[in-house]
Amino acid sequence: MQPDLSILNCRIRLVRDGKNAGACDTFAVEICGSIHTPGDMRDTALKITIADVSDDLPQAIPVQSRVKQWQMPDSPVFCYNAELGRLPDQTVALPDWTAVARLHVDWLMFPRKGKRDLRFRTSVLSRRGNEELACAECTFTYENTDFGYVDLEENHLRTRTLAVALAFAVSAADNKLFNCEVDLIKSWARENIGLSQASDRTRRKLEEALNETVAFFRSGNRLNIFGICKEIVEIAPIAARYDILDFCLHVARTKGSVAAEELAILNDLAGWLKVDTARFRQMAERVIPVGMHEIKDPEVVLGVTSNMGKEGARRHLNREYSKWNARVTNSDPEIQDQANQMLKLIAEARRQYVG
Repeated sequence: MQPDLSILNCRIRLVRDGKNAGACDTFAVEICGSIHTPGDMRDTALKITIADVSDDLPQAIPVQSRVKQWQMPDSPVFCYNAELGRLPDQTVALPDWTAVARLHVDWLMFPRKGKRDLRFRTSVLSRRGNEELACAECTFTYENTDFGYVDLEENHLRTRTLAVALAFAVSAADNKLFNCEVDLIKSWARENIGLSQASDRTRRKLEEALNETVAFFRSGNRLNIFGICKEIVEIAPIAARYDILDFCLHVARTKGSVAAEELAILNDLAGWLKVDTARFRQMAERVIPVGMHEIKDPEVVLGVTSNMGKEGARRHLNREYSKWNARVTNSDPEIQDQANQMLKLIAEARRQYVG
């Protein structure tokens, strides 16, 4: 269909800028048609905004900019501005499509992931008074492969909600749910599930949900922890997963001792949340020193397993010995005590796994 050349028209083409690994998707904005200027107001500028009109929502959702240069004042909303220069006549006709901007997709943050219908609004403005002289809109469908900013907000809240469920699962792993554990989990939930601006009704709903969860676990019920971890891995960055594990470790230690069942489930969480095993063990050693363990299990505490074979277990235990032997002379008595306990456990593990 031929555009109406008596008015301004715009269209979008998706192109690739750059080569190989440095190439990126780019929206090429093109215009054609007519621009009319009153009197001598011929110094002009270009303005482009983008809105997401997918999902049949009553209102379009603005696309945001990662680059401050292309943000509206005091807002992350995308707004591209450029000089067009002085037009030669009061009426300028562009019979052919003319490129006026190339917008890198990397600059943009869409509201949601997936196929998005984007409405581009291209305006020609007078430099004097910023008056709109001509404008055109067009819609372009783009497949966004990243989470959008609305997705990220929802994922953040969902991740923290699931973290509370995991913390309750850890505390109830030994078939006991102590009040100190419940109080810590509730306090964390109130601080981390976005209640700073919440209404009284929303706060009451959170308290009701927390009390229902306590009753659920005290009745002996269990959750599909693996399924929860799988969902978290899909929606949460690695830093958030470490935060969840740190939270669960502090819940486990709050009563002063940690049951073998709690340690086992914490190790399972680390594996299912796909974090670095060595880093998790460092976290666990710091938050839950071996003196807190009700049962000192070499597999849980030292990370040694029969699957390693004798030689693998020997090398692993030698590394652990070097680490803890260096701490025996630490100036902190608590670290000294922990190191001595770990060295005893390493000696027992050598007899069991190396012989």
